[in-house]
Amino acid sequence: MTENLYLLLAGGVGAAKFIDGLANIIDQKNLKIIVNTADDIILFGLHICPDLDIITYTLADLIDRKKGWGFRNESFNCLSRLTHFYDVNWFNAGDKDLATHIYRSDLITRGFTKEQITNIICSKLGVEASVMPMCNEPVQTYIETPIGELHFEEYYIKYRCEPEIVNVEFRDIEKAKPAKNVLQYIKNADKIIICPSNPIVSIGTILGVERIKKALTEVKEKVYAISPIIAGKTVKGPADKLLKWKGLEVSSYGVAKYYQEFLGHFVIDEQDKQLQTKIEELGINVYTYNTIMSDLDKKKALAKYVIDL
Repeated sequence: MTENLYLLLAGGVGAAKFIDGLANIIDQKNLKIIVNTADDIILFGLHICPDLDIITYTLADLIDRKKGWGFRNESFNCLSRLTHFYDVNWFNAGDKDLATHIYRSDLITRGFTKEQITNIICSKLGVEASVMPMCNEPVQTYIETPIGELHFEEYYIKYRCEPEIVNVEFRDIEKAKPAKNVLQYIKNADKIIICPSNPIVSIGTILGVERIKKALTEVKEKVYAISPIIAGKTVKGPADKLLKWKGLEVSSYGVAKYYQEFLGHFVIDEQDKQLQTKIEELGINVYTYNTIMSDLDKKKALAKYVIDL
């Protein structure tokens, strides 16, 4: 369809859905995807990268589209045995998924960087897009709640985002350096798309990596985003609670306010058309479309709409 180079900032199920649509209408080779790695966690002695894996499995057409994560036709035999030894019965890693974590952990012990490992895994799974971690350094998101400090994965999966958010810490974010070529991709991309991901803990972590946010502000006119908030509600996850914690309105306006410094264009859902003028007053071009990606056709339609803007 086009030979333009698209750079995406991504994390989580919303991003994976949008990328699923995009990869079905353009050549994967034209995609560069910077992925949040602050959800990464070590469990069972294994290095697990949830967002990198969900994006990689999506591009490899291995994803379980019904669940939105993991492999299709997955089994959980290994996990059922692991829970006899570990008190971690809340993390659902299937057998095929565990193979990825075992391989990644092996490469880490051999001295490979996260970026190198991601390239190798993508190559072995037939992914032609360039998928890259936001940084090679370990960064982890912790949520402070009335019941204690929780790793984001534990807060999200085990506690289903129910506890009140007292504070959020991106641990060691100050040590994070952009992965190779990230800044060059920001400069050279024809269009930069911020996926409909959690703005605080998926995109916010990427923005927290040294020089990335500044680089985006310098090319504001080619930065597009899709709102993950529709009619005042999050499609999935705790974006609403996190926006409230940040003191932002729980709406597409609140997301636009958070992105205002570097955002040139914003796609909001048709249900939020009444917010268009208010958002435009922030100096952002606003477009309305059906952003609910309930099936592959709707994912493709949204992707085509965004790249045609």
